Amino acid sequence: MRRFLRPGHDPVRERLKRDLFQFNKTVEHGFPHQPSALGYSPCLRLMAIGTRSGAIKLYGAPGVEFMGLHEENNTVMQIHFIPDQCQLVTLLDDNSLHLWSLKQHGGASELREEHRFTLKGPPGSPPSAMQITAVLPHSSREVLYLGTESGNIFVVELPSFRVLEDRTITPEAVLQRVPEDYCNRRSCELVEALREHPKNPDQILIGYSRGLIFLWDLQNNKVTHLFLGTQQLENLHWQRDGSKFVSCHYDGSYTQWPVSSDNRQPEPLENLVPYGPFPCKAISKIYWQTTKNGLPYIIFQGGMPRASYGDRHSISVVHGSQQTAFDFTSRVIDFFIIFSSEPTAEFDDPSAMVVLAEEELVVIDLKTAGWPAVHPPYLASLHCSAITCSHHVSNIPLKLWERIISAGSKQNIHYSNMPWPIDGGTSIAPDPPQRDLLLTGHEDGTVRFWDASGVCLHLLYKLSTVRVFLTDADPNDNMNTLGEDEWPPLRKVGTFDPYSDDPRLGIQKIYLCKYSGYLAVAGTAGQVLVMELNDEDAEHVVDHAEADLLQDQEGYRWKGHEKLKTRDGPVRFEAGFQPFVLVQCQPPAVVTSLALHSEWKLVAFGTSHGFGLFDHQQKRLVFVKCTLHPSDQLALEGPLSRVKSLKKSLRQSFRRIRRSRVSSRKRRGGSGNASEVQEANAKFDQDTLQEMELAPVQRKIEARSAEDSFTGFVRTLYFADTFLRDSSRHCPSLWAGTNGGTVYAFCLRVPPAERRMDEPVRAEQAKEIQLMHRAPVVGILVLDGHSTPLPEPLEVAHDLSKSPDMQGSHQLLVVSEEQFKVFTLPKVSSKLKLKLTALEGCRVRKVTVANFSSCKTDDYNENDLAVLTNLGDIQIISLPFLKLQIRYPCIRKEDVSGIASCVFTKYGQGFYLISPSEFERFSLSTKWLVEPRCIVDMPEVTSNNHVRPKSGMENTARKSRSSGGCGEDERKSGRLMEHALLNDEKVLKEIQSTLEGGR
Repeated sequence: MRRFLRPGHDPVRERLKRDLFQFNKTVEHGFPHQPSALGYSPCLRLMAIGTRSGAIKLYGAPGVEFMGLHEENNTVMQIHFIPDQCQLVTLLDDNSLHLWSLKQHGGASELREEHRFTLKGPPGSPPSAMQITAVLPHSSREVLYLGTESGNIFVVELPSFRVLEDRTITPEAVLQRVPEDYCNRRSCELVEALREHPKNPDQILIGYSRGLIFLWDLQNNKVTHLFLGTQQLENLHWQRDGSKFVSCHYDGSYTQWPVSSDNRQPEPLENLVPYGPFPCKAISKIYWQTTKNGLPYIIFQGGMPRASYGDRHSISVVHGSQQTAFDFTSRVIDFFIIFSSEPTAEFDDPSAMVVLAEEELVVIDLKTAGWPAVHPPYLASLHCSAITCSHHVSNIPLKLWERIISAGSKQNIHYSNMPWPIDGGTSIAPDPPQRDLLLTGHEDGTVRFWDASGVCLHLLYKLSTVRVFLTDADPNDNMNTLGEDEWPPLRKVGTFDPYSDDPRLGIQKIYLCKYSGYLAVAGTAGQVLVMELNDEDAEHVVDHAEADLLQDQEGYRWKGHEKLKTRDGPVRFEAGFQPFVLVQCQPPAVVTSLALHSEWKLVAFGTSHGFGLFDHQQKRLVFVKCTLHPSDQLALEGPLSRVKSLKKSLRQSFRRIRRSRVSSRKRRGGSGNASEVQEANAKFDQDTLQEMELAPVQRKIEARSAEDSFTGFVRTLYFADTFLRDSSRHCPSLWAGTNGGTVYAFCLRVPPAERRMDEPVRAEQAKEIQLMHRAPVVGILVLDGHSTPLPEPLEVAHDLSKSPDMQGSHQLLVVSEEQFKVFTLPKVSSKLKLKLTALEGCRVRKVTVANFSSCKTDDYNENDLAVLTNLGDIQIISLPFLKLQIRYPCIRKEDVSGIASCVFTKYGQGFYLISPSEFERFSLSTKWLVEPRCIVDMPEVTSNNHVRPKSGMENTARKSRSSGGCGEDERKSGRLMEHALLNDEKVLKEIQSTLEGGR
């Protein structure tokens, strides 16, 4: 009965667990899912993005990131920064306004929601009448002007959100100046735009949807100028000196209006339809930027001819004789221009255009000839082609890192060299302790290498496997080439391209050896490519080999897709990873598992039909093993025969249920003495329960039938140098685990280095283990004599790991979906097991060995298993005793794609997709934590309400002081606020009047 007892409480171990394990979701990498709004602060040099799910994200210099989430989870419609403040206002689609502040806490800035407010009308008024359509934060930093659908403009006090009813601007007040023949046609309609005069804060420009535009005097509450537009208004933009403004319209036109000093009726200076005379799309936003050379930049969104380009998403830039219509592959949400914000500057001199599209962020350098794109250091479009798999490699050697960066820099020659223009804030996070790579495989046959060392996930290099194969698209096609006379002058920008030339190109498995530079990539149509890193462009023939996994077995016929056709003759490859051999599995099914041993120069691959071993040094197939069960016809249908698959799987599920019911009825209807037996058992159970505490009740798990579909599906492959035949001699081995709970072990004979090319590698099957419940095998691991996992290939040769202990007996750990089981080697006798499904009711989805270090001392670290279950929980299980250490909820159990995409790192971190375009990063370790930590300083306001930005030296000094503790930060913040108050004219006048009154 001892095995039913719970283990005792160990306070020492509990204290150690607190020093080792801690769960944190740290940062989101990638591009926000479904962005809906964009804002920019010229004084803070920060950008804000809002999403349909109610998230708001702020970005500045690389490493400066903040995130907030509205409780309502409603769509963010607009974002506006309060001038010269570390504050911003968001408008949601439920008509609520939210005030957010960047405040310092614990030596770093945090984004917090301060207030919320919903504009309400008088009783009985329709809700739509109070719907906010335009928001203007005034430069006084005291009020917001809110334009509504009813045409009213409400004034709201900051930060209290109190409505100042006596300052409301009504349509009736502004219509007094409108001629009767114009006024009688229809009402003003909704407020489309509100713009403050750039030189006179007491005047605001009001634009109504019908085309009426007013200049309103805030001091005297009256209209000073009236502009009678004839077309539906979309937006307004002031020119820098305030002498003119530009309006853009629904018919694809824009108009330039003068603002005279007298009250004469102004006439438009210019009315232009840039892409007329045919009907055009609306111009929804426009900028008119002045320059020193006299030629303005006219930048507008839309305006393309409807008939031919109605489905295009474009922004046009016109500068003198230069004109380009930038064509985006997804809908443009919003854009802004970065220009000189110095109050003394005479001209705008725009430097960059920042465009938020639905699927990516694009920045255009307006200073460099040709207006090239700027390579973003964050907000990468991870899903430019759909992500199909991920692979993480920790602690990359410096030499390999530099070679990958060098290969990537040769691909980026068409990008601008401009420094990243959104550079607000200062990152105070410590430098990453090591270089980490995250590799993502994509549907279009590419592999992208990301720098995952720190907060910013930055693209280093992109590898394409397309050149090896013949596809419909020519890789040399350049979509950006334009004919000389083409009009409109479209130019495609951005990297988002969700369409694949051929779905068979999709990458399914990746394995990179960081010591040798070998890379193995496997795809959807059974292709396995082995590559090596080359620093120069090269042209060579890719060797081909076929692996027939069915081994000519009769009665099997593949019904899926065909293999990809390969190019004949030499193929030219760019510098970087270049394939030198292609192994084609037959049938060409999806490759489901992959392993590479760079020291032995072997690559193993598995599909739903079996697995094989290939010697990539001799370019020779070593062996193949078919794992199909006679009933596994489903594995031969391929991914395109899903209807039959569904019918068959449903039929088999019902058969299993029927079998379990029959067997349970047989158990219930046993011998005639059943009642006596039950009574005796009940008495025994009752006595036992009084004496001891029982372990948790185990669920009954039905054994899976060998006739279940996909039992031959190879889930995992593993190389190990261990004792397989006897306890006196160890040898190289290959282990394979299948979906039917079978583990195959093969002894390998790898010739020594001096005879490696002369003698073939030989393999012989040594073991076959069948798990009782036939649960899928998801992981295999060999522990050495010290119960330590065997090191990676070449890890010992590079002095990065101790040599494995070959004196004591080795152990084999087999992880299935339902349990963990330890066997002794070479006898393969069961030693220990942990029944996860029976005890916890969950199944293993991902498992890896992670090294955890203590945060209290550098002397202690241990290896444990990090396990992700189908319920989205992460469990840490000790090695070799298989004791559950701790459990954390991580992913929602309904998020099947998130669970499937999860990848663990070697040091207790992980990534999973929270949307098609975003990775959530989490940490299980107290020591390895990558999260944004940054400071945004309060702008210093001079007496004329203009901002003096901090110098780089001041920011650096602030960064060094911030490490001294929280008290210094608070004192600094107080001094900044005091300085801002003493330089405000109104505050000084109030102080002066108070002092005079006291006298």
